[in-house]
Amino acid sequence: MAKPPEPLGTASRRAAMRLLDAVLRRGEPLEQALTAATRGVHGPDRGLAHAIAAEALRRLPDLDALIDSVTDRALPDDAKARTALRIALVQALVLGTPPHAAISTVLPLVDGGPRKLVHGVFGTIMRSGVLLPELPALPAPVELRWDAAWGEAMVDAAARAIAAPPLLDVTLADAAMTDHWRETLGGTSLAPGHIRVAEHGPVPETPGFAEGAWWVQDIAASIPARLLGAGEGRHVLDLCAAPGGKTLQLAAAGWRVGAVDASPQRIKRLRENLFRARQKAEVVVADVRRWTPPEPADAILLDAPCSATGIFRRHPDVLHRVRPSIVAEMAVLQAELLARAADWVKPGGSLVYASCSLEPAEGERQVEALLAARPDYAIAPPDAALLPAGIPVAEQGWVRLLPGMLADHGGCDGFFIARLVRR
Repeated sequence: MAKPPEPLGTASRRAAMRLLDAVLRRGEPLEQALTAATRGVHGPDRGLAHAIAAEALRRLPDLDALIDSVTDRALPDDAKARTALRIALVQALVLGTPPHAAISTVLPLVDGGPRKLVHGVFGTIMRSGVLLPELPALPAPVELRWDAAWGEAMVDAAARAIAAPPLLDVTLADAAMTDHWRETLGGTSLAPGHIRVAEHGPVPETPGFAEGAWWVQDIAASIPARLLGAGEGRHVLDLCAAPGGKTLQLAAAGWRVGAVDASPQRIKRLRENLFRARQKAEVVVADVRRWTPPEPADAILLDAPCSATGIFRRHPDVLHRVRPSIVAEMAVLQAELLARAADWVKPGGSLVYASCSLEPAEGERQVEALLAARPDYAIAPPDAALLPAGIPVAEQGWVRLLPGMLADHGGCDGFFIARLVRR
């Protein structure tokens, strides 16, 4: 006997289940898993699958607490029934999907007894009238790690920051056009050459994008290149450069840029961004661990590969994928890259080290270790005028961006940046 047709919309929920499985069981980044997980799902349905998975990851501890509150025995973390309930509940409680549609489109994802369980648990939660807490809970291991590193206030600020996706930040090719683009895009500016936009359509269709007047870049991510100032034709190496936001900044600021990255696919995106923004750079596909520049540079910017826990607002999957072992692995790589880059700076030149991580092992500890090993380097505290208002310089001379900073203006990513000068 033929099975009845599945309810309309089931395909996007099945794709969302594949996305959650890729992140939570296999440890894949959400964006990296998107293509395979949504194969055969197109247009709005693909976007819906991504939204469901992202919001489920944003609220995962709270969703699981609801599920566990009405089950006699806890469902395994990787059980299809638990994942189906997460998908149904996040639709009904966060995305505004009518409950009957939320449950009917996930029931085909489970078979046999679990189907009755999913239907019963969902119905019990909906009838109770319970809502998710206003302030999301962070995964317990992350909360413990960040509380030990930064304190309770930072953890509370991080929970507030993850409650909703961040606003759109863009960096301008010409900072002198800040007022023009602020008015054109209907946004606000937190620094020269920066616009923050609350409401917008598809980015490629937004005025100024196609002609390269600006590119998407969080305000925190724009700071490393800002600290190098105007290039005036001097030579800078942008290491681990793709997809190229900082390369574009440096080129627009008058630097002669060498952009180096090991990934051919990411280099392709960098070249596309250079072409669209009408900027120039010498692009090199190479692993910095095995590559050496032909001559020293006036400046080097190393935005090192890292755990990326600082971008959890826009990529909540990092909170569930990144474990201490990954942080430790990244710290070893960062130390190797930083030691090599330090040899390539001319005397009197600058080395900017940055990472979009909230883990001290990937930020503060890296610079402390380099300074201990290299007496020819010293920290050069940045001029406060180069930083967005509200971003402080630490007493050690570096810049550490934490959740809660710029909160009244929409917040910012977590970042560590230090500018070092070779004596």
